[in-house]
Parts: sequence; structure tokens; C-alpha cells
Amino acid sequence: MSDVSRPAHGPAFEAGGIRFRLWAPAETRVSVVLEEGAENAMERREDGFFEAFVAGAGDGALYRFKLSDGMLVPDPASRFQPRDVQGPSEAIDHAAYPWREDWRGRSWDDVVLYELHVGTFTPEGTFVAAAGKLDHLATLGVTAVEIMPVGDFPGRWGWGYDGVLPYAPDASYGRPEHFKAFVEAAHRRGVSVLLDVVYNHLGPEGNFLPRYAPDILTDRHKTPWGDAINFDGPNSRPVREFFIQNAEYWIDAFHLDGLRLDAVDTIRDDSKPHILEELAERVRSRISRPVHLLLENGDNEPQWLVRRGRNPVHYTAQWNDDLHHVLHVAATRERGGYYRDFGETNLLGRALAEGFAFQGEVMAYRQKPRGGPSADLPPNAFVGFIQNHDQVGNRAFGERINALAPPEVIRALASVYLLAPQTAMLFMGEEWGAEQPFPFFCDFHGQLADAIRKGRREEFSHFPEFADPDRAAMIPDPLAKSTFLSAKLDWSRIDRDHLNFYRAALSARRQHVRPLLPDIERGGEAVVQGEQALRVVWRAGAHRLILDANLSDARVGFPAAADPFWRFGDTDGEFGPWSVRWSVEL
Repeated sequence: MSDVSRPAHGPAFEAGGIRFRLWAPAETRVSVVLEEGAENAMERREDGFFEAFVAGAGDGALYRFKLSDGMLVPDPASRFQPRDVQGPSEAIDHAAYPWREDWRGRSWDDVVLYELHVGTFTPEGTFVAAAGKLDHLATLGVTAVEIMPVGDFPGRWGWGYDGVLPYAPDASYGRPEHFKAFVEAAHRRGVSVLLDVVYNHLGPEGNFLPRYAPDILTDRHKTPWGDAINFDGPNSRPVREFFIQNAEYWIDAFHLDGLRLDAVDTIRDDSKPHILEELAERVRSRISRPVHLLLENGDNEPQWLVRRGRNPVHYTAQWNDDLHHVLHVAATRERGGYYRDFGETNLLGRALAEGFAFQGEVMAYRQKPRGGPSADLPPNAFVGFIQNHDQVGNRAFGERINALAPPEVIRALASVYLLAPQTAMLFMGEEWGAEQPFPFFCDFHGQLADAIRKGRREEFSHFPEFADPDRAAMIPDPLAKSTFLSAKLDWSRIDRDHLNFYRAALSARRQHVRPLLPDIERGGEAVVQGEQALRVVWRAGAHRLILDANLSDARVGFPAAADPFWRFGDTDGEFGPWSVRWSVEL
């Protein structure tokens, strides 16, 4: 429970009614207006909060806040928006949900992640429909799903990163109780549920907070979206609480097993403790079961991943973009944009063995140093993948890796990352070779829609392949319904051979790699065998986990290995192209 020094954001159910709260320091008067009821004046407190207890209000009450000028706005901590971001907020009594589980959580060593977007994971695009696919995931060997942001965003479809009401599951996916039912269904199958959250900015449409709480933002820091969220300036305590309480809320109210924080390198905070530190400490101090806190961090800062013994001090793991980049370049030979920095075999070895490929060196694309030393971190401080929503969706056409490389290449990559001691993550549909793209899509209107459409085209205009206007015109319109629909998985077109390959790889991980993870306390050692070919060795107590991988079109010699537990390609004697072998030795 929050104490009086930390006012809770959002409605609070009390005996006989609801206590409504709004942080609106720029307002002189505020009232709460129930859709079926009278207008109720709110009392201003010294901290900028307005409060009113409304007797008789209950679960399902629809309400808005009325500002001094008469404008009606939703609750920024709304628990549900049945009519999208401009409509009334619905009060949700989370205590009334009849949880029917005794879930103890999963160890991070057990986790195999599966990233999904609720709206495109199934034809229906709902929590209920997604729950119907959980048997598929459990049989595959997935032990945790990571859901792209569900915080309420404007329109009928979107990736979720332009959300404006971060406490409210978007109504296009279903009601809060439907999300809870999904979580229960996952837990019954031994599958944890993590949620992607966005604490670096608020979306451009439907965000009314700056109107009555201008201190939500500060012009002292800048981000790719403009003024930064005010985590360290005057009147920043309520802002910090808004987001820390949001993290606590998702885990408490929905029984989630963890969160992934989007692009924390764009969060600006010069105060102590840093918002990332305070958030992690608050969440971990109040939850007794395993809670996994993940980061996306373009700056590759290892200090957020340090351990005390085997336990994370703050964050459990970080998405390892470096590993994706070196594997992607090996498979596709692409050299555009940031890929130009990831073609060297020693970087492939470092990303596999130590996590970060760049550990303080200057990255030419960025024209500044990136990262820090990571060899002392255990491998499962990193999440490895060959696809995710960013790396697919930020391409002009949203192509998946199987549109860019042949099947044997993809299976070689999968043989590497699915069995590596870094935590493996699949992107939805990857396991059966889904052909559907995952382009960027959103549902804005008017000038904002025009600006996004224009910006998307300009984003790719400097690439040589889009110098031709006819080619550039083929880039999918991010505002078109057809673009959204093109991303929906087609469950009738599963490649069973590909699916069986992934199942076999994850079974081998569970049988041979998982038992070693508690004893792999730091990064491994990589030895280059040839161009895009290497041996990596991780020490696991008295054992050594050994990867031999030839990710090239040439034949390459490798040392012998006793009793391998996984082979792909030609690994008898000299390795053929795109061949991988895993073994465990004493």
C-alpha cells in the first residue's frame, strides 16, 4: 500500500464508494463527473492532487474529470477505456476478480521467451483468442511469453509504443478480466507472462497530462519524441510515482511475472537514485515470487545487470541487440545502417561469449563509444534472438529473416541462439517459418497521420534501394488497415518440419543446457576458426559447454568433440557451410 507521502494514482475502492484522485497542479478546481450521476467537486491538496470520495460509486462506474475551463478528460491512471482514449474511464475493482491459481513463478534459468503482439498473434487479435494458442507454445517448449505493450493507445490498432494511458489494457484486445484470464491460462500450463511497458515518453494523441500537469515533462532533457518525462526536476516526485506505481500495478493486479522496459537509454534522470534503480528496488521489495525485469538499452550499460551472488541487484537481463546484429549480418551480408559495424568475426564471438559486442569501443555508425565490459556477467543476463518486433518491423517492408536468407541458414542461426546459455527469445510465428511480415502500423488521423506517413517514407529515402520513387511508393502505408491485417499470423500455413526443428532444439536446450546454467557464472571464451566461424567455450563448474559454428559458405576445420548433443549440417570432420555442433565435456 502507498503511504500518505506517496499518493496513489487512480481510483481507490473504499467501503461504500470510490475515492477518485487526480494530480493536476496547474488547476484551481477539478470535479469528477460520473456518466450516470452528479458532478462531484474535488478537494485540492497541497501536493497538487485533487481528491473526492463518491459514495455509491462502484465497479464499472464511468467517469471523467472536469477541469477549470470545463474540459472533460479521462483519468491518466484509468484502469480501462471502453471507448478509446478520448472517452470516459471505467473504474475496475481488481479485488473482485476470482483468481483461481497458486502460481509460484519460474526461475529465470527455466525461461524461454516468446514475444507476441496480441492484435496480430491470432485472427481475432484478443486476449481470449491468444489464450487458445497457449497449448501450442507449451508444447513448443516456451516457458514465458513477452507481450508487446497493451497500455491504451489511440485508434483500432497499433504496436502499443504510442500509448497514453499506461494503466489501462487497450479495449481492442479485451477487458482487464480477459487479460487476467489469459495470465491464469498461461500459468496453468507453466508459462510465465511478462509485459512490455513504456516509461520513456507518452504518445502524441490522447495525452492530456501536460494540460493540467505541465511538470510531467521537462525541456531540460530531450528525447527522440521531444521534451523528456520529468524524473529529476522540480515537482518530479508525483511523476516518478506515476510510473513506479504503474510497474507495481501490472505485477500486482494482473499477477504478471515481469516487465520489459522499452528503450531505457532515452530515459533522462540526473538525480539519485536513478528512476530505474528506484523502480527495480520498489518492485523487488514487495513481490516475494520470482519477478523478471528486462531492459532494452541501446547504450549497453552493464551496471544495470550486475548480480549479488546469482541474484540480479536491479535488472534480470537485457535484450541483446548486438547478438542479433552479428547473426543477421552473417546470414544476410547486409551492411546498411548500423549493420555495417557488425561484420567482423571477433564481434560475433564476443557477442556470443560475453554478451555485448561493443564494450566501450567507438561504433562508427554512432560515432561515439558504446557499451561497457560485460564478460563478468552470466550469459543469462542477456536475451538472445534472431527476430523481434523492432528488427523486423523497422525494415521498410517488415520482412522476416526467412524472406532474407535460405532455410538452412535460418536453422543454423536457430541452432546457435536457441541452445546458447543466453536466454532465448522467439518472435511469434518464427517457430514455423511464418511468412507474414510485421510492418509498422498505427491508426491516427488528420495531420498527425499525414506526418507519420511522410516521416515513414523519409526515413528510408536515404537508402539507395529506395532512391527510385516507384520503389519508395511500395513501402506499406502505416495508417492503412491492410498493413495491420498483413501482419496477422496465418495459423493454417504452419511448416511442420520447421516447427519440429524448433521443438527439437528447445528440447535439447532443456535437457542439456538448462542443467548447466546455475554453474555458468560469467561469459565464455571465443576462438576464431575462420571467417564467420568460431568455437565458444563456457565453463560450468567441472563441465565445459562448447559451441562449434561455421556461419559461412566455406568449409572450415574444427577441433574434435566428444559425444555432441546437437548437430546441424555437415559436422563430420571439416565443417561444411552453415553447420553447428554443441557438446558438453568434462
